[in-house]
Amino acid sequence: MSKKIIAPSLLASDFANLQHEIEMVNQSEADWFHLDIMDGVFVPNISFGMPVVEAIAKHAKKPLDTHLMIVDPDRYIKTFADLGVHHLTVHYEACPHLHRTLQAIKAEGMKAGVALNPHTSINLLEDTIQDIDIVIVMSVNPGFGGQSFIENTYQKVKDLKNLIERKNSSALIEIDGGVNAGNAKKLIDHGADALVAGSFVFKSEQPTETIKQLKEAIA
Repeated sequence: MSKKIIAPSLLASDFANLQHEIEMVNQSEADWFHLDIMDGVFVPNISFGMPVVEAIAKHAKKPLDTHLMIVDPDRYIKTFADLGVHHLTVHYEACPHLHRTLQAIKAEGMKAGVALNPHTSINLLEDTIQDIDIVIVMSVNPGFGGQSFIENTYQKVKDLKNLIERKNSSALIEIDGGVNAGNAKKLIDHGADALVAGSFVFKSEQPTETIKQLKEAIA
């Protein structure tokens, strides 16, 4: 896949003006909406749930790239499909039966993703990488926005790219956490396909222009 993807994370948006933020992303050069779902158990924070996802889906004109940072995600697979989610990513650390979870996501017509915490080795995907559509490499510890980028991510992306190629997988590599104009191109050069940008976009004075700059940086 030659096209590189920017996915603004609505977790960093102004929730009091959510429709305005959605329209901004619709009109920008961004490719996906990234939605972070947190339950206060798998991660310390709580973000938003189904009613907010439903509201976002009504206005979003780009795919909903949904990242579940929750325990027992299998309970909600059909619910998110019914809400109109396009990609559903679960955490490796939350799925004792990962292959079964991936098949359940695909059975609902969604792309199936797996996220890895910073301490989780990509080697653990050796037996499932051919069943995965997206791998989210967490470049910060999950649960909070605005964290500093973990430098080991570059090597992890490179190693993951090698695994994907060796196993003849079509999985995309998505980076989540601390992405900005300073590291975007280097991440792409190491093998990333999609970059999640939260605070860097939504705290910008001109978020549409910031998204454009990121797209130009990774083109």
